[in-house]
Amino acid sequence: MRDVRTLLTTIALVLLVVSPAMAVDTSQTYNSGILVLAFVGFCALLIVAQLVPAVLALFGMTKEAVKSTSGKKLAASAKKH
Repeated sequence: MRDVRTLLTTIALVLLVVSPAMAVDTSQTYNSGILVLAFVGFCALLIVAQLVPAVLALFGMTKEAVKSTSGKKLAASAKKH
C-alpha cells in the first residue's frame, strides 16, 4: 500500500512541475491580415472539394464489394441445395 502511495505522489509531483513548461507564450498576438485568412480558407475549400468525390467513390466501391460477395454466397448456397 505504501508503494502505491509513493508512486502516486511521485507522479503528481512530476506532473505539477512539468505543466508550466508546456504553457503557451501569450505575449505574441496574431498579426496576419485578411488576405492570409482568405488564402488558408481557399486551400481548405480545395481540400474539401476533393474529399467529397473520394468519399462517394469509396462508398460506391464498398457497396459493390458487398453486393458481389453476397451474390457469390447466394450462388454457392443455391448449388448446395
